[in-house]
Amino acid sequence: MLRVEICDSAETLILKLEGRFTGDDAEHIRTLAPRFAARGKLLVDLTEVVFIDVAGEEVLSFLGQFGAHFVAPNSYALDVCERLNLGVAPNSSSHLSTLGEPPANGDRSGANRSKPRKG
Repeated sequence: MLRVEICDSAETLILKLEGRFTGDDAEHIRTLAPRFAARGKLLVDLTEVVFIDVAGEEVLSFLGQFGAHFVAPNSYALDVCERLNLGVAPNSSSHLSTLGEPPANGDRSGANRSKPRKG
């Protein structure tokens, strides 16, 4: 089963995939690709993807041809992106945290940390 969430910000369209990216579900995403390309920058979040079959890999490659970048914070997603020569977004978690999502690695340092109180 695949769950797809589309987040639209001013600069980037984020396609967040969760579950198994396979078969007919992957092909359905392929049919939406021209719409995504017309929107500008596309970021595909693979953080919650647990399995990608051959059809899913073909669709990811297809999205990559449209200039998509990929969020791949875990070893499985990163391996898929490397094998398919897909562009992995640098510092992927920062793209998501700007839209109110928690950082992918659970790091709450920096802007999310409260300032120490004075004595």
